[in-house]
Amino acid sequence: MTSSCLWASSAAPDVQATALQADRAVDVLIVGAGFTGCAAALSLALRGVRVAVLEAKTVGWGASGRTGGQVIPGLKYDPDELEAMFGAELGARMVQAAGAVGDEVFGLIERHAIDCDAQRKGWLQPAYSTRSLDLALQRCDSWQRRGANVGAVDRSRMAQLLGTDHYLGGWEDRRAGHVQPLSYVRGLALAAQRAGAEIYINSPALSLSQQGAKWQVACAQGAVVAAQVLIATNGYTDGLWPGLRRTVVPMMSYQAATVPIAAALGQSILPEGHAASDTRRLLWYFRRDAHGRLIMGGRGPYREDQGADDDQHVRTAVNRLFPQLRNTPFEFHWAGRVAMTQDHIPHLNQLEQGLWAALGYNGRGVGMATLLGRLLADLACGVPAKDIPFPVTSMRPIVGYPFTRLVARALTNYYRLRDTLEAR
Repeated sequence: MTSSCLWASSAAPDVQATALQADRAVDVLIVGAGFTGCAAALSLALRGVRVAVLEAKTVGWGASGRTGGQVIPGLKYDPDELEAMFGAELGARMVQAAGAVGDEVFGLIERHAIDCDAQRKGWLQPAYSTRSLDLALQRCDSWQRRGANVGAVDRSRMAQLLGTDHYLGGWEDRRAGHVQPLSYVRGLALAAQRAGAEIYINSPALSLSQQGAKWQVACAQGAVVAAQVLIATNGYTDGLWPGLRRTVVPMMSYQAATVPIAAALGQSILPEGHAASDTRRLLWYFRRDAHGRLIMGGRGPYREDQGADDDQHVRTAVNRLFPQLRNTPFEFHWAGRVAMTQDHIPHLNQLEQGLWAALGYNGRGVGMATLLGRLLADLACGVPAKDIPFPVTSMRPIVGYPFTRLVARALTNYYRLRDTLEAR
């Protein structure tokens, strides 16, 4: 994580942990200490399961510590679409589970006293075109018919809630909110440790092999043997299990945060504390932090070494939405991987007997990764797949994976053109 990341500069103290230095035997081993791995570890430890976590860097180093921190219920597809895709029974359970991720996240924060600047003041999806406004209102209606605490927002009210008249209206999800994501994942890890979980940092998993009825994961200075292994590496998935990284496409998300905005200048910008992400195909997402900064994010270049020189697209977004901030400088810049799936649904995979993986949150990682971490824990404890409110599938690598980046670049240019034309 670069030193210019706002979250790294303002997070709660890091978790006290060391590298694995001896062989260990546990019931469940988790690879990856992000939202998924830490939520799974906490859930397992609270049940009395002997659990260990191996993290290649430090807790939250990957996508979890670089996300925008928005806690958004639901998936890319509307509830009606999910039920059509997965059937009335499983589809309805998916809708209920995905719609409750706000309760999942903020419930954990409350129960374990996690200090992470948690704000549950809602999420706005403002529409930039008449077509996308129609789709947004359909989505709102689909949730409303299921009793969700959501509502349509007209153009005038949206301008008041955002502090910009750039949008035509949209909808509000009052189940949502936002957190300081690195503080949140560190809080999950600390709660897991207190419940008895072992967490080892700077301990990349080098190999994974079967040892009779159990699994062994080897690190540089020791190995862990466990009956169950959970892979929770998301956008930073490597070759530990052959083919798994080919099930997602890591895209880069770039964010920048302004200096704290003076009250007189920023009082009209998101005055009620909402988070927002608009309906663009290459969306803009934004919110304020606990110190009054405006955080703006969007799609970044396809490389890891992004810095202040790559901020033009988010600078353009800030200037267009909030021209009063045109001369307000950015103080922080950072980027991280967003794991996208081909079907736009997070994947909960059974790779082999006793070997599970969850990844591919498609930009909604705070809530969905927390949920799927708990569902991984359920599976490791023997809950039948049919009782999980999410499809448990085999691994499906993307056909033609070596060309996915080329396709993604082409689609990015196409989506940018479509967004521009549609806005006109």
